[in-house]
Amino acid sequence: MIARQYLFEGRVQGVGFRYATKQLAKGFDVLGWVSNCDDGRVELQVMGEEDELDAFIEELQDSAIGRHIQEQTVRRVPLLDGVSGFTIRE
Repeated sequence: MIARQYLFEGRVQGVGFRYATKQLAKGFDVLGWVSNCDDGRVELQVMGEEDELDAFIEELQDSAIGRHIQEQTVRRVPLLDGVSGFTIRE
């Protein structure tokens, strides 16, 4: 199991990005959360098996909401403590 942090840039706030991401996560064996950042980006922290994470992100990028992503950065992070399910953080 691994964990990653994604930062998405573009028109990713005010378009339902977090809600679409949460809905999409239901189809994958992933745990984590998605949140708006003060600087206009959206942060996603997600944990699961590497192939499952890759499939989830690919599906997100290929979805209707994915067209709002202009740039994304990714980095590996420590496993997420105390996370169950997939949530939206305010």
